[in-house]
Amino acid sequence: MKRIILVRYGEIILKGLNRPVFEDKLIGNIRSAILKSGNARIFKSQGRIYIEPQEENYDFDFVLQKITRIFGVVSVSPVWKIDTDYDQIKATALKVASDLVVQYGYKTFKLETKRGNKKFPMQSPEISADLGGYILENIPGLTVDVKNPDFTVHLEVRESSYVYSDIIKAHGGMPMGSNGKATLLLSGGIDSPVAGWMMGKRGVEIEAVHFYSYPYTSERAKQKVVDLAQILSQYCGKFKLHVVPFTEIQLAINDNCPEDQLTIIMRRIMMRIAEIIARKTNSMALITGESMGQVASQTMQSLYCTDSAVNMPVFRPLIGMDKVEVIDIARKIDTFETSILPYEDCCTVFVAKHPQTKPKLEKIMKSEAAVDFEPLIERAVEATEVIVLKP
Repeated sequence: MKRIILVRYGEIILKGLNRPVFEDKLIGNIRSAILKSGNARIFKSQGRIYIEPQEENYDFDFVLQKITRIFGVVSVSPVWKIDTDYDQIKATALKVASDLVVQYGYKTFKLETKRGNKKFPMQSPEISADLGGYILENIPGLTVDVKNPDFTVHLEVRESSYVYSDIIKAHGGMPMGSNGKATLLLSGGIDSPVAGWMMGKRGVEIEAVHFYSYPYTSERAKQKVVDLAQILSQYCGKFKLHVVPFTEIQLAINDNCPEDQLTIIMRRIMMRIAEIIARKTNSMALITGESMGQVASQTMQSLYCTDSAVNMPVFRPLIGMDKVEVIDIARKIDTFETSILPYEDCCTVFVAKHPQTKPKLEKIMKSEAAVDFEPLIERAVEATEVIVLKP
């Protein structure tokens, strides 16, 4: 009997002939995430991934926490691996049930069996009934409740057999790096970290660009964004944050462009800079946290003006969501408390009192022409600071 970790994945199973590519990518991501936790054998079999420690004192709690943040993983369980021998199965199932009753005082249980090894002589319902009866006979006071039990003993009969009780949910999705690379425009707000997380969940490798307007925004505001990037790295792996000095550009916009167009023109220049950095880092798209109609710069007309500034796709995973839905995800991924810290970013510094909500592209471009942005953009890109965050 050996304690190991069972990892389940979801939609990867639906892939066709290229399914092994996605499975191997997920295994590689798991191996990288838990590399420092100790020596372990990682292998796949029959739609499962197994992590089998090769040393004593393996840090199971640390590894379980790490794995639940790896995109592509649906759930994990610490399990007892045993030979597919019915006497061993009975003894292990009884041990799992007894330990839970002693530790937590549980009174009710049920038993669920999955029989992947079709050569095993008993059917799944037969195994469950017999094992459940064996546990009842040997643990006084315990009863069966198939609808709302205090705990469930799970048995998987495969080439080896696995007995466990805990199923720890993860986030699912696709393995990081299996669907290309994109660059996130990361502010200090609630929305953009969630947008990056959502695209990461679809297997997109993420880098980020942040626009920093010192001294109009403080060092604490910059650190807030670094902290958000650090949180995202827990899900997305090694994470590069490009911090772009934006003060000179914002002042030029503020001094030379119509006040009601400031936000749209600022967003267009941000997109142009982000695209330059994205192409240098081999990203294929940009990601923003915009949601339709949330603010003046996120109307249909405003987004059209913004998108026309670049020549690569712009992904907006939050586009149809309301703020409550976004906040719920931010709380789930632990970015919310950092996002609401009261440090302003550059998008809140030079804000128009009455911004245009239905801007015309030709008028925006005419106003933009009042400033020679090319040297300003070139200087900003050259002075960009790259910060590498590791999980």
